[in-house]
Amino acid sequence: MEQLTYLGLLVGCLVVTAPLELVLRVRVYARWRRFLLAVLPEFAVFVVWVLYAIDQGHWDYSSVRTLDVRLPGGIPVEEALFFLVVPLCSVLALEAVRRVTGWDAGYPSEEAEAGR
Repeated sequence: MEQLTYLGLLVGCLVVTAPLELVLRVRVYARWRRFLLAVLPEFAVFVVWVLYAIDQGHWDYSSVRTLDVRLPGGIPVEEALFFLVVPLCSVLALEAVRRVTGWDAGYPSEEAEAGR
């Protein structure tokens, strides 16, 4: 059961933030292309960083707390998912704050108005 620790954490993050999409209708999932454009550069940078760290022996991942399914380079699948799930949850939280408070978060005013 310990092998599901990391994956369980990621699922928990998604479960906790799902109501933001459903109840507040923040439309992050509906605008998935926009989300991917925002996250893919971060994903690429951090995956390369993790691969470098693994290759250099700076860190490793517990096979006890992960599924021990490794992607090329030795990165656990959960770690790659982490770089998508955490930004997704963060964007959901940001959009929820925008929805509830009316904060434009620096968007041009016409786009802020269209999102309301």
